[in-house]
Amino acid sequence: MSLDLPNRFPRHPLAFFPSPIHPLPRLSRELGVEVWAKRDDIASGLAFGGNKVRKLEWLAADALAQGCDTLVSIGNIQSNHTRQVAAVAAVLGMRCRLVQEEWTRWDDPVYDKVGNILLSRLMGAETVLEGEGYSTAVKPTWERALEQVRREGGKPYAIPAGASDHPLGGLGYAHFADELAAQEAAAGIFFDTVVTATCTGSTQAGMVVGFGAQDRPRRLIGIDTAANAAMTRAAVTRIAHATAELVGLNREIRDAEIEIDPRFAGPDYGLPDEATIAAIRMGAQLEAMLTDPVYEGKSLAGLIAMARGGEIPAGAKVLYVHLGGAPALNAYHRAFA
Repeated sequence: MSLDLPNRFPRHPLAFFPSPIHPLPRLSRELGVEVWAKRDDIASGLAFGGNKVRKLEWLAADALAQGCDTLVSIGNIQSNHTRQVAAVAAVLGMRCRLVQEEWTRWDDPVYDKVGNILLSRLMGAETVLEGEGYSTAVKPTWERALEQVRREGGKPYAIPAGASDHPLGGLGYAHFADELAAQEAAAGIFFDTVVTATCTGSTQAGMVVGFGAQDRPRRLIGIDTAANAAMTRAAVTRIAHATAELVGLNREIRDAEIEIDPRFAGPDYGLPDEATIAAIRMGAQLEAMLTDPVYEGKSLAGLIAMARGGEIPAGAKVLYVHLGGAPALNAYHRAFA
């Protein structure tokens, strides 16, 4: 069953959808399973794109309908999400205020000057560097930024971390499931296993709802990148249930549909381990597919380990969902020295 979300909820087009799917033949030969990638990392012309643009299409329509003039969001210093919020604000002609907290203890004097935060500043966003510690909870730094916009006479639109814990946050990836089903039908393929990075929750939660509306069951594996699988599970579960209710999914979301693997998160949020770096190198050297140390390198490391260990069986058709993040690579140059 298609959820038909574009005809039911306002959406402001910001990307080149459907994002392409394509086989990864050299990686497939290496792993012994058939791996394809769905490239949400290249599906937008907005400042190198990424998965948040898919979500922000729905929030942008809501912000415009409310007459807001400033997008206000929060993330890590090297947040892919805040860079995409800055991009959306630029093309909508809005102001943008970004709270850039220190969620990652990465010792490099250029960490707050290059990569994502540089791009956000180039696009005109005001970056407020204060606060620390990754959490899906509402942060007082973000609340202060919203209040500051109001005091200045602006009308802020509040976008939580990852565009996730928002009433519309799950719509983008619920619609992703319909988009993928149409591509599968056109290509004559069905992906029995889908691998995605998961953190603030709405990417995986939206997929859970979208796939849950379809007739063909498949395994959706969320690779935790927060180094806090309990927090991630709580976020995905909460957003999945809220999204299911919003779109009118006519059944309950089962706990078994929310699969989160904690083994590949590395030492902490934003910190890669040897497996992450090895996966980044493998993806780059076999397929010229660039992944990052915070999210996609970890989800790729999970796919590699599960395929090599037989947890993903030989002959499986695996879809690796590439959510973006390559602009952060420069900030992590020391990891590849």
